[in-house]
Amino acid sequence: MFSVSNSQLETKQKLCYAVIMFNSIRGIITGKNVDTLCIETGGVEWDITVPSTDLSALPPVGETGRVFTWLFHKETEMRLYGFSDNKRRATFLELLKVEGIGPKGAIKIMGGIGQEELETALENEDLGRLEAVPGLGKKTAQKMLLALKGKLTFSKETERAGPYAELAEALAAMGYDKRQAVEALKTAETELPDNKNGAEREQELFKRAIILLAGN
Repeated sequence: MFSVSNSQLETKQKLCYAVIMFNSIRGIITGKNVDTLCIETGGVEWDITVPSTDLSALPPVGETGRVFTWLFHKETEMRLYGFSDNKRRATFLELLKVEGIGPKGAIKIMGGIGQEELETALENEDLGRLEAVPGLGKKTAQKMLLALKGKLTFSKETERAGPYAELAEALAAMGYDKRQAVEALKTAETELPDNKNGAEREQELFKRAIILLAGN
């Protein structure tokens, strides 16, 4: 027999949040409920928890759709969460980093406010708009402002990043401010030699952007 301390258990539970085991599921959408989606692929029907705002963005029942997924797994529970696109999943994962917000809470928040409106509220530090989201109290809204300001500007910053939007999102996932990541990528691009192309060019660009961001 061996014992596990509370701190060790909390660490194990936090690690359950860290891995995306299934990137996405493509198949026939067989059902939609308030916050769940059923999708069949390869003879298996998946029951996936989805924000209500994402349900309307996915194809109707009977049509083929693709759901970006994230698996929550701990000792007593396993649940698959789904999103209409990778940006929405990235938002969900950022929300999980906020103290006091778990998977169910993040889904409820995302179902109570649209993506662009959420990004705008965070950038403008609009505490009143965040407090108006069902189930989101003042203290948690304040924690969201502190933790996520500059982290969810996917719409505008992706457009500004141009062909390097995916690199900007990868840098943001590492904890860098997305706006600063975009600027670092643009600066790094001007310094790249002309003989680098394709994947090699992107890899070098990514490395140089990290160096620039680390020096800020």
